[in-house]
Formats: sequence, C-alpha cells, structure tokens
Amino acid sequence: MKYRTLGKTGYEISELSFGTWAIGGAWGQTNDQESLRALEVAMDQGVNFFDTADVYGDGHSEELLAKATKGKEDEIYIASKFCRAGDIHDPKNYSKEAVTNYLDNTLKRLERNTLDLYQIHCPPLEILKQGDVFNVLDDLKQEGKIRHYGVSVETIEEGLFCLENDNVSTLQVIFNMLRQKPLETLLPEAKKQNIGVIARVPLASGLLTGKFDKSHQFEEDDHRQFNHDGEAFNVGETFGGLPFEKGVELSQALKWITEEHGDMAQAALKWIMQQEGISTVIPGFKNVKQVKNNLGSTDVKPFSEKELQQLETFYKQEVHDYIRGVY
Repeated sequence: MKYRTLGKTGYEISELSFGTWAIGGAWGQTNDQESLRALEVAMDQGVNFFDTADVYGDGHSEELLAKATKGKEDEIYIASKFCRAGDIHDPKNYSKEAVTNYLDNTLKRLERNTLDLYQIHCPPLEILKQGDVFNVLDDLKQEGKIRHYGVSVETIEEGLFCLENDNVSTLQVIFNMLRQKPLETLLPEAKKQNIGVIARVPLASGLLTGKFDKSHQFEEDDHRQFNHDGEAFNVGETFGGLPFEKGVELSQALKWITEEHGDMAQAALKWIMQQEGISTVIPGFKNVKQVKNNLGSTDVKPFSEKELQQLETFYKQEVHDYIRGVY
C-alpha cells in the first residue's frame, strides 16, 4: 500500500481507502459479520482511513467501524460527516448546539473521544457563505473534540468557495471516469492550497464495474432504485448524475480499459489515483470479495499519457452533456 499526505491534516493515509455508506444501508441487503470481515481485510492490507457519516444506516456504519477498529484507534483514521440528519437549509441545523449534538452522538457510536476529520455533509452554498458553521467547527477543534474539518461538496462552485477558508483541511468530491469536471479547476487549486481531496462515487455507483445491463433491477431499499432520478437527494450521488441506461451504455464503451489495467473497477480506481491532487479514493463495499478486488487496483498497470488523453476526450465528447444536476 502506498500512502499520501491528506492536505493540511498531515495524515499519511492509504491512497486507496474505503467509504462505508454501503455497509450502513441504502445499497440493498447487507450482512454485519461480512462487513466486519471486510473491514478487517482492508486494515490487514494497509488501509488506514475510512469515511462514514451519521446518516449511513442512522449511524450503523459508525458502530461497525467502532467494532472493527477497537484497539487500533491510534492507527486508523476515521472521517465522519454531519448535517443531513436535519434540515440542511435551516441555519439552526449548523448552530453550536446542533453540531455539538451531532458530533457527540457520532463520537459515542465510534467509541472515540476525538474525531480525526469532521466534514459538513453536502450543505447548500448559502449555508457555506453565511460562514457560521466554520466558526462552530473552529470552536470544536479548539476544544479538542475534532482534529481537522472539511467539506463534502456537490458542485465545483461549492468546492472553490471552501478553498477560501484557511481552516478547511479537506474536500470530498464526486470524481470518476464519467465525472471528470474537477480536473479543470478544482483539483489544481486544491493542490496549490494544500487541501486534501477525497474522491467519492469513484465507480459511479457500480456503473464502472461493468456488471450491469440496462434491464438490471435494484432492491427497493437501494438508492440506485429510489434516487435514480434524484427523488431523495442530489442526483449526482447516484450513478454520478447519469441516467442509468445511458451510464450502462457508456461503461460498455469503456471495456477497453480492462485490456491492460485489471478489471473495470480496478482500472477505474487506478485512473483516479493517477490524477494530480487526489489524496485518496474511497470506493464502497459490502463484502470481502469487493474489498480484495478494489485493493488490487493499487498494483495494476498505470494508464499511459495517450490513454489518459483518450479518456478525457471520451468524457468531453460522449459523457459530459448527459450529466444531470448542477455540478
């Protein structure tokens, strides 16, 4: 496993890390014992950073992380997120009282006294511009309850705005082969300002595994079913904003990446790790097999400059215009 510095935090974290939305809920059926085994395999292979949120299974993923990292609190970094358990448009949701309550509950579930990284969970731009939530996070950092804070954003505009705050240490962004816009301005600016960048939705909610056809049916409790057109939250969080059928078509056109770079998922993850300014990529998982397969991406052959240019052209000509939502 290779490690990279997570921006201003100074943490040396695994270039391939994991997100825990899927083991918490909203991705179909899960098994806690399998989830715990998968977490153990990841840590045994050198993964030392996990991303979670208080709304992933109403805190269930945080509880699983507490069990998995028991006794390893000084070795394993955990980032969690807050705000989406309340009204994200209400300024009261970002008050000192509200955020402290969110944090205390997260710390209790994680069985930790201090959180390594606390992230605002995709708040509206108007909340960020009001700025009060940053003052609250500064206070919590001063009190020793969090070590660093960052923002998980939906749009490039939100990300660039967050870079104006000197105390923001990290950004979490949607970024994958089918969602390349951060390459234009956000990643270069973040690198310039020493902001750690965490790449989420790296496999476009499974599109970039190449395992779906257009007739695939997801379970009712899977967000790929109930949010496929943005009915529950930002459409970009599901298939990177692409209509499912179009996404399947586009992923099939990318099958050539498996010729020299592992399978589809491994190649897609390797592509992200090659991009300048990325600190870590956080695919999700539901079992040991998926963890092992994703870990294989660290060893596959990198893309050549010619291949990288080919993928950029494909995105601009074939993908970009189909992405929905403001991004």
